[in-house]
Formats: sequence, structure tokens, C-alpha cells
Amino acid sequence: MNRRNFLRTSAVATVGGLTVRGASSSLLAPLLNDAAEDRVLVVVQLFGGNDGLNTVIPLDQYDVLAIKRQNVLIPSSQTLPLTGLNGTAFHPAMGGMRDLWEDGKLAIVQGVSYPEPNFSHFRATDIMETGANSDQLLSSGWTGRYLNMEYPNFPAGYPNVDMPDPLAIRIGGPIGPALQYQGVSMGTAIYGSEDPLNLSGNIYNDPVSAACNGGKLAFVRQVQRQTDLYGDVIQNAAVAGCNLSTLYPEGNAPGAELASALKLVAQLICGGLKTKIYWVSIDGFDTHAQQVVADDHTLGTHANLLQGLSDSIHAFQDDLQLLGLEDRVLGMTFSEFGRRIVDNASLGTDHGSAQPMFLFGTQVIPGMMGTNPDIPANATFQTNLAMQYDFRSVYASVLKDWFCLGESDIDAILLDSYQPLNLIDPAGCLMTGTHALNQSAGLNVLNAYPSPFTERTTLSYSSKGGRLMIQVYDEQGRLVRTVVNQPTPAGTYTVDVDMGDQPAGVYYVRLQNEGIQQVRNVLKVR
Repeated sequence: MNRRNFLRTSAVATVGGLTVRGASSSLLAPLLNDAAEDRVLVVVQLFGGNDGLNTVIPLDQYDVLAIKRQNVLIPSSQTLPLTGLNGTAFHPAMGGMRDLWEDGKLAIVQGVSYPEPNFSHFRATDIMETGANSDQLLSSGWTGRYLNMEYPNFPAGYPNVDMPDPLAIRIGGPIGPALQYQGVSMGTAIYGSEDPLNLSGNIYNDPVSAACNGGKLAFVRQVQRQTDLYGDVIQNAAVAGCNLSTLYPEGNAPGAELASALKLVAQLICGGLKTKIYWVSIDGFDTHAQQVVADDHTLGTHANLLQGLSDSIHAFQDDLQLLGLEDRVLGMTFSEFGRRIVDNASLGTDHGSAQPMFLFGTQVIPGMMGTNPDIPANATFQTNLAMQYDFRSVYASVLKDWFCLGESDIDAILLDSYQPLNLIDPAGCLMTGTHALNQSAGLNVLNAYPSPFTERTTLSYSSKGGRLMIQVYDEQGRLVRTVVNQPTPAGTYTVDVDMGDQPAGVYYVRLQNEGIQQVRNVLKVR
């Protein structure tokens, strides 16, 4: 029995902090629906490639950054410190998200990327939305595959009594690869709550031919009818005018467009839609030039973007709290990639690899997953930040601890096995208490000696049991060795790594073991 079926049939549940034991199935069913099934994911996409080093600022690496980022670095005295997280701060424009941190409603995942990162906006976006490997093209997105698993045969037979509403809603843009499944859009795209496309009476009902084009015509008509019906339910849900927060940016304020989209999301959730996923976005993060103002690095394009993002998410969370909905909603942010360590001469930064991701809401396990990136003293314009977590591990965490999927279902959706992270309180799925966020701070599980080395180096590592993986990446984020990838009993081990065929330079050795990760820099010399 998988976890979803267990939740639907179990006689023990925790709902809103209340534990119900020995309840009859008829009494328990609506409670379980509220606790485990009636959950919403809100995805905030940052188009352009966000500069993570100026977003989550590693103050413990500040001396090196002051040399490598003279053109864009934020003065340390003006950053926003994070309680309980020494050596790390937010950009000064991120006051709203810092408030969420202080309220225990924010989690940071450091160093999110994937092997062989792609630096094209289009291809990198496609990878992040579909969950593909860098050398793989997929015709479905990770959320599209999830929705297909939950609502098989869509669009045939939808809307229906059990699911009368759109499975997903994209606000402010077209349906992208993430919400598609084998060419079928699993969501509805809207730009507002009104229903300007009223197709009633305009859809022909005459029989279609038996030829191949007849089937295509029938499908188009079916989608038209669904669009009409979904437009009606969206408009009706928004009529309630559910918005209580006064914090949303408006007019010409940074982030006003994103705020408007999130405000509509709150309206629709409050209005009773059963929609599972909402997708919104903010663009402009491709900051090759004028990322900052020359004489004040706290101002400029990036500052405005981060303020708009931060203020909008903070207002949205405030709205959910005032509406009594915040325990039902999980939010997450992502961009297609990060930026390089070394800045450029145009007061900007160029396409890079690893990025920080944020998860927000009352059900996140607050804190920072991973550690501040280690900035090599000899970093060049080509040097990327090391990957700490595969982005699909973040997705696996959402599927496991938010949507309550079992391991086999998660593997089927992500098309491979990825280790989930402790990012979300699993209580609603597992009916247990909150886990502590494991940063492995101060825990030494990986060492390399000698370093620098000329041909070979020896890795010593510890396992706590379970699957363990050790990979070696070059400074551009390309995978050059998979040293270990197998279940490894608890203990301490060593392994010899021959790097004789690789050029001299900085390499990152990355270990991941059941939620613990660690990255070590090694240097190969001639």
C-alpha cells in the first residue's frame, strides 16, 4: 500500500494539530481529505538566471568575494542578517523574506544545480521545468507527470464531480513544459479572473468524420468546452474577492505584476478551487549589465527584482494567514541557473550554475539546507559554484512530503531515483513530528589528500548507511567522475581517484548520503 492509499484508509490522522484515533472511516474521510489531499503548491519562477551570491550572501567568504566581485558585491554592513545562521545574510532589499525567515516560514536550499549544466536560457529552463538530464529531451514536465498520475486520462472526462476545477493554473503567461504531459496541457493559462472567452454556442456539435483529422477536431472541441467551463469556475471563484492583506505592491512598485498574480492565487484558493498547482513568474534576472548602480551596490536592477520578489511573497503569505489558509499552501522559487562567481566589467554577472532555491509556508522546516558555497581563491571568469543538491532532489521532497507520494511513484515522475531532502514537515503525510533541518554544519564526512595533487588523490568518507554517491565536477560544473553510487553500510571508507587524464585546475568533490551532503575543493597541478 502506498502512502496516499494509507492516508485514505487509515484510522489515525493529525489535522490542524488535532490527533484523531480510532475514528470511523466515514468520519475520517473528510479530515484526511483536508489534511493530506487538499494541498496547494505555488511555483514562483525567476526568469533570467538569478545571482545567488548577491541574494543569499556568504559573509564567511566575504574576503574572497571582495576581490572577485568588486563591481557588484553588497557592502557587508548593509546586508540583512539571519537569526540563527551566522555568516549568512540576505540582500538588503529582501526585508519581506527576512521576516518570513524570522517567523519560521522560510527554507533555503543552497547550491542547487545538476550535472553538466547548460547555460542557454531556453535549454536550461526546459531542463528545470521537465526534470530532464542535460542530454535528454522530454515532452512532459515534472508537475505535468505528477498531475497525470493523480488525474489519469485527462482531458477525457474532465471536469467532473470529483475534480470540477482546473488541475493547474498558470497566471501571467502561457503553459510551459512543466505543466504539460505528452503534448497535453495539464493546466489553464489566465491573465486575470474574468472570463473573456465565452465559447458557449460557438462550439459545433455536428459529428466529426472517421478520418484521422476527425479525431483531432474532436480533441480541439473538447479542449474548447473545457476552457469555457474552466473560465466560468475561475471567474466564479474570484467573485468572492478574498484578499485581506494590505501589503501587496501596487502601481509602479517593484514586483507589482508578480504581486497581482499572487493576489489572484490567494483569491482562487479562498474561493474554493480544488486546483493543485499555481504557477507564476517574474522576469528580468538576466543581469549581464547594470545589475547594480556603480556608486551604490545596494541599488539597481537586481535590487528592484529582489525587492519585488520578496515583498510579493511576504504579502501573499500574510494574505494566506489572514484568510486562515496558510497551512494548506507551500511555495517554492527557482530560476533556470545562477551566475558566475567573478563579476564582469559591465557591473553585472554572467550565466553560471548553482543557485539557491527558497521554499516558503508554515509547513516548511525552517533553516538552510547545505552550506555557504566555498569560493576558491583562484576562481576565474570560468569558475562556477559547486553543486550541492540536484534540483530533482528538491522536487522529490515536494512530491514525498507535500503531495504524499511513495518512493515508486516519485521515481516514476522524476524518471530516476533522487534522494528527498528534509525540507517539508511530513506530519500530514507520515503523521509524525517535525524533523530538524540537517545542515551537517561542522560535520566532516569527506576529505581529500593530497590536495594539491598531480595525478591521484585519495578520498576518505563516512556513511551513515543507505545510498551514498560521490561525484567529481570540474570548475564549470561538468561531471568528470562518479566515484561511488550505491547503498553503503554505515562506516568509514577510502577510495583512490585517478585524475591523470584531466587538465590542471579546481575540481569539486561532492558527497550525498541520505540527506547529508558535503562538497570539497581539490586542486590538480601540473
